[in-house]
Amino acid sequence: MSDSVDDLDRWARGLEIMKRVNGWDHPGEAPGEAPGEFFGITVEHLFAEIWARDVLSVRDRRLLLLGLLVGEGLDDALRVQLDTALRTGELTPTELREVVVFLTHYAGWPRGTRLNAQVEELIERSTSG
Repeated sequence: MSDSVDDLDRWARGLEIMKRVNGWDHPGEAPGEAPGEFFGITVEHLFAEIWARDVLSVRDRRLLLLGLLVGEGLDDALRVQLDTALRTGELTPTELREVVVFLTHYAGWPRGTRLNAQVEELIERSTSG
């Protein structure tokens, strides 16, 4: 019984952290109901275990993730993370602009230019709405 309670606790913790990181509720499939194993591994390992570790804050992890996403040119995932960081107050518009300046020097001007456009569009949308 304790294993199933632990599994349910890990599942609930993973879904909650996944919501915080991605900024939206995911349909709360019960453990084992999602097709395949990928979603379960994502919830129970990536979010319930890795993102939940207390050595780095969620903000620190998000900054690392932003750098990786920019470096890899993963604009769709980057858009989600930028939006969530701004909406949750983890990063201010000024801090997002500083991320652009810093990462441009490591990821290159073309990627920095795209990042700048995404950040400015996001800030404009958040202040006009």
